[in-house]
Amino acid sequence: MILVTGATGNIGSALLGQLHAQGAGPVRALTRDAARARFPDGVEAVEGDLADPKSLKSALEGVRSLFLLPRLGPDAEIVGAARAAGVEHVVLVSSITVQSHPHLGPAEENREVERLVQDSGLAWTVLRPTQFASNALMWAAPIRDRATVHAPYADTGLPTIHPADIASVARAALTEPGHRGRTYALTGPEPVSPRQQVAALAEVLGRELPFAAISRQEARAGMAAVFGEEAADAVLDVTGGDLNEEVLRVRDTVVRITGSPARPFRQWAQENADAFR
Repeated sequence: MILVTGATGNIGSALLGQLHAQGAGPVRALTRDAARARFPDGVEAVEGDLADPKSLKSALEGVRSLFLLPRLGPDAEIVGAARAAGVEHVVLVSSITVQSHPHLGPAEENREVERLVQDSGLAWTVLRPTQFASNALMWAAPIRDRATVHAPYADTGLPTIHPADIASVARAALTEPGHRGRTYALTGPEPVSPRQQVAALAEVLGRELPFAAISRQEARAGMAAVFGEEAADAVLDVTGGDLNEEVLRVRDTVVRITGSPARPFRQWAQENADAFR
């Protein structure tokens, strides 16, 4: 039995679809509201909340492999509950910032969860993806309203990854041999800047999208109000203010593990165009 947390999110929903298409055996999806959840046929919806590890007891019964999104609850208790339930293998989604920007607070938190899983006595696989293509959804409202999209570091390209590619590597780690005890840095196939992302969305939508570059200070003011100052500074450093080879490098991990090339940003834009209409 495989248990997928974050089952309704960008990675989890793609992972469930891939496991179902592969016929990977019994798969269970964790959700806070099983009555409202919509999963592929044959996927068992089970209620539970990572913020309340006691609620996970029934969800973990019979589970041998766990796909885990970190920092959504008390991770030590979650991993302890998994171990007590007889889980054998955890596939953990971490972040490329653990190796590119280890001094940043969010990166330190992700590294701590990695250590927790690695020291748990369970088999583990760690995934360290770079910036998600789905982060472009933050522009959905202004694009729908035909307003100007604003972004800092407008011409800085990062190897943005399609969440389905993270799911593809997770699927391989959960169902194939040879991935336990491995850490995988994951990127898309090419660097793509905010300006290029908006241009791709404009092409898919068939209309011009006004775009304007803004300063770090301008971007920080809005981000800090929503996420807090530390998180805002961390995001701005990683996306352009403090770049290095680790965060900029395009990697071939997706094709090596899955046999399929990493999906370009334009594909994500095509698949998600309705969110911007």
